[in-house]
Amino acid sequence: MGSIGTGELIIILAILLVFFGGKKLPGLARSLGKAQKEFKEGQNEDIQENEDNE
Repeated sequence: MGSIGTGELIIILAILLVFFGGKKLPGLARSLGKAQKEFKEGQNEDIQENEDNE
């Protein structure tokens, strides 16, 4: 199993467009980006805490 290819990505985007409509997609993408950023920051903080405790 590899990563998501271009064809799969287009199908996913088309399904999202049908469910959420064109006006809501930018807000949804923005929210997902913020969530991903916060998750990565939390991971980095956890790694730093583990390195400090060693």
